[in-house]
Amino acid sequence: MMGALTLPMAAQSILHRADSILSEYYFRDDGIDTSYVVRPQEKWTLSAKMNVSGTTLESEGIDQGKHFKSKLHADNKATVSIGVNYLGLGLSLAVNPAKLSGKYSDLEIGFRSYGRRFGFDVVYQDAKNFKGWHDHEGMSRIYLSDDIIHVKTLNVNAFYVFNSKKFSYPAAFSQSYIQRRSAGGFMLALSGQGQRANLEGKNQMNLKMFNIGIGAGYGYNFVPGRGWLLHISSLPTFIVYSKTSLSFDAEKIPLNYHFPEVIITGRGAVVKQWKRTYLGTSMLFNFTNVGYKKHLEIHNIKWDIQAFFGIRLGKK
Repeated sequence: MMGALTLPMAAQSILHRADSILSEYYFRDDGIDTSYVVRPQEKWTLSAKMNVSGTTLESEGIDQGKHFKSKLHADNKATVSIGVNYLGLGLSLAVNPAKLSGKYSDLEIGFRSYGRRFGFDVVYQDAKNFKGWHDHEGMSRIYLSDDIIHVKTLNVNAFYVFNSKKFSYPAAFSQSYIQRRSAGGFMLALSGQGQRANLEGKNQMNLKMFNIGIGAGYGYNFVPGRGWLLHISSLPTFIVYSKTSLSFDAEKIPLNYHFPEVIITGRGAVVKQWKRTYLGTSMLFNFTNVGYKKHLEIHNIKWDIQAFFGIRLGKK
């Protein structure tokens, strides 16, 4: 009988110890100015989110003295997710209704982590349903169906916040902090993009790109009233390393670096907090420009919009 009681008591002791360690780490002061930024007092957060994202690929240039331009876009992706977070440790489940019904076949995986000082987001997309049009001077517009273009793209953005004592990125995007007064901060930024595009059909086209950008930007959290938060930030980076190759059928087309080539990341959010609940919306926009119009210029546009609702439970 004693042995039967020992295991639950031991397990309870371990859980209590783990809770104490996590609580101490999660609620530590860590040098923040609490007149500007505070932690929520609850240990648990239940949340529901809806995401909608889209991708556009544009090209423009001159071919043998003739101007051309094309625009392609993939099907928008929509997901609904629910999640639970305990002292900074989270677990979530996301569902794509269109994929379950067989109307969406692409793969898109994203991960975000926004801390007080450091933050990053990673998005990988494998899209086979790009469709759009191509204009070439002296020719009729060509419409491209969604079964001949295959694009794989990886976007990575990271940043470091200088004024982390008063300015909180997580307050706008993960709600793991609460911004009490308006504040902003300068940031260093690192961006990267890798992409591979293949055009199948009568003509064969292969595009490979790998770019790394370094830059700086600014973010601002505006608190217009109790419980409200409006965030906006921009992180422009200049591409310092670029490796691009393009082939059309058996012909290789040279693509040389042309300053300035940029990767620009913009974010925005609106959050309303009550005593234990919050709701809001956030936006992530990523723009890449490679090349120049007198030869070949390529634009990549990736956007993501999220609506969210959360409930906090269990005070420390």
